Amino acid sequence: MPVPVPPTAADEPLGLTVHSLPSPQVLEQDEARRTVRGRLKMLLVMVICAAPVVASYFTYYVLRPEGRRNYGELIDPQRPLPLMAAQDLKGKVLNLQALRGQWLLITVAGGKCNAACQNNLYWARQLRESLGKEKDRVDRVWLVQDADPIDPVLQGALRGATVLRVPAAELGTWLAAPAGHALADPIYLVDPLGNWMMRFPAPMDLRGAAKAKIDLERLLRASAAWDEPGRSSPIDRPTTAKLGAAP
Repeated sequence: MPVPVPPTAADEPLGLTVHSLPSPQVLEQDEARRTVRGRLKMLLVMVICAAPVVASYFTYYVLRPEGRRNYGELIDPQRPLPLMAAQDLKGKVLNLQALRGQWLLITVAGGKCNAACQNNLYWARQLRESLGKEKDRVDRVWLVQDADPIDPVLQGALRGATVLRVPAAELGTWLAAPAGHALADPIYLVDPLGNWMMRFPAPMDLRGAAKAKIDLERLLRASAAWDEPGRSSPIDRPTTAKLGAAP
C-alpha cells in the first residue's frame, strides 16, 4: 500500500495580500511635511553661514573688554558708501560702491596734494604693508576732490592704490572730519560691506600708525570669516594710467 506523501510548499495554494494605495490627501500631507523640513534645513544653513558675520561684529562692538580702547574713532551710526559717480585716471566713470569688497584706507585731498596729503598717503601705504600676509584684504584709496593734475612725483607713492576723482560737495555728505579739522585731515576706514566705520586722528605719525595698526589687526581678525583678499570689481590702478588732469 503506497505511503501518502505530505504536500510540499509548492503544492500549497498561494496567499495574496491586497494593500490599499494612500489617498491623495495623505500624499499631499507627506509632501507638505517634506517641504517644511527642506525649508528648515535651508534656513539652518543660512543661519550657519551668517553666524560668523554677526559674531564678528558682536564681539568687536559689544563684548569688548572694558580696558581696551580704540585709537580710531568709531562712527555711529555707520555710513554706507553712497551712490556717487567717480572717475578713474583713465576717465572711466564708475559708481563709488564698486569699492566694496575690501577694507579701505581712504585719503581725501585735491590733486595738488599738499604736505598733509602726502603724509596721509605715506602712512596709509605703511599701514597696509605692515599687515604682512593680510595686506591684500586692504586697499588704499585716494579720493581726489578736484580736477587739478596730479604731480608725477607721486607715482611711486600711489603704486598699487586706487585713485578716483569725486565731486567734493557730494563727498562731504558722506565723510566728515572731527571738529576743528578739514575733510582732508584724517585717514578714513571703510569695511568690506561698504560702511564707513572709523577715522584715525590727524595728523598721522609713527606713534599713531602703530596704534592704528592694532585697530586694523583686530578688525581683520574679527572679519576673517566674511571677507576675502582681492576685489570682485575691477578698479584701474595708477600704474596703468598716466597721472594728470581729469579729461
